Amino acid sequence: MSESFSAAVIQAASFPQDSLSSAEKAVGLIREAAAKGAKLMVFPEAFLGGYPKGASFGTPVGLRKPEGREEYRIYHESAIDLDGPEVALLSEATADTGAFIVMGVIEREGGTVYCTALFFDGEKGLVAKHRKLMPTGAERLIWGFGDGSTLPVIDTPLGRIGAVICWENYMPMLRMTMYDQGVTLYCAPTADDRDAWAGSMRHIALEGRCFVLSACQYITRSAYPDDFDCALGDDPDSVLMRGGSMIVAPLGEVLAGPDFSGETILYARIDPDEVVRGKYDFDVTGHYARPDVFNLTVDVAPKRAVSRTEES
Repeated sequence: MSESFSAAVIQAASFPQDSLSSAEKAVGLIREAAAKGAKLMVFPEAFLGGYPKGASFGTPVGLRKPEGREEYRIYHESAIDLDGPEVALLSEATADTGAFIVMGVIEREGGTVYCTALFFDGEKGLVAKHRKLMPTGAERLIWGFGDGSTLPVIDTPLGRIGAVICWENYMPMLRMTMYDQGVTLYCAPTADDRDAWAGSMRHIALEGRCFVLSACQYITRSAYPDDFDCALGDDPDSVLMRGGSMIVAPLGEVLAGPDFSGETILYARIDPDEVVRGKYDFDVTGHYARPDVFNLTVDVAPKRAVSRTEES
């Protein structure tokens, strides 16, 4: 029998143009959840770096406006470096608490920014990352595409932890890649606050016979600068993302949430043995698979724009 533990999903607002303040807020939330016994914590998509809800970055079809270029410069400046102070703060908090953290960030590399999930494992600090493979809609204007080299599932004493970001969860082959790696704690940082999201999270839990932990921000227009170009208006009380964070068990039982009430931390007790009990009658990459009919090939090699070879 495996030992049960407490997990938490963090539903909170970040500071969209101040990653360091967002990291400091995250540290406080990590310590709060750890004090209540949480061993695993999942934060929303783009908690560090900001999710620019309602922004268009000055880009009609066939045209990039100067003000949009400046908006991108500001957004790039707000993104984080993996050797920066935000990661150092989170590493310190995980070392102090021993918690495993999945954190949604906007990561910059050169002139490009990526929507990324970072994995922090206690005293080990930052151990892995996943870059979003397919930005959704207008996100493709501002975020680069991940590749197959950052699709980790991490073996921990709590279980096998992976992350799939927002609408990546609608990509069946990506989900299958997670299941094939034996994910038991399937983390879904998101910006999707629609009612239908809960149905998707329950389906994934049933499909993968895994625990699903989804975290979304609860954030209002007032969190963004006054001059932020937002198609949803400038009323500071307007709710731009309303949460809906939740935790689901391997047979689809909702253990916590979805919550739309405001900033909160949701907790649930995780019994790892429920994963195997669930797979008794459905193991999508095991006894319920049909490799004689269906086969998935996953390219996990990093894709670089430039490669260098040396003469022997």
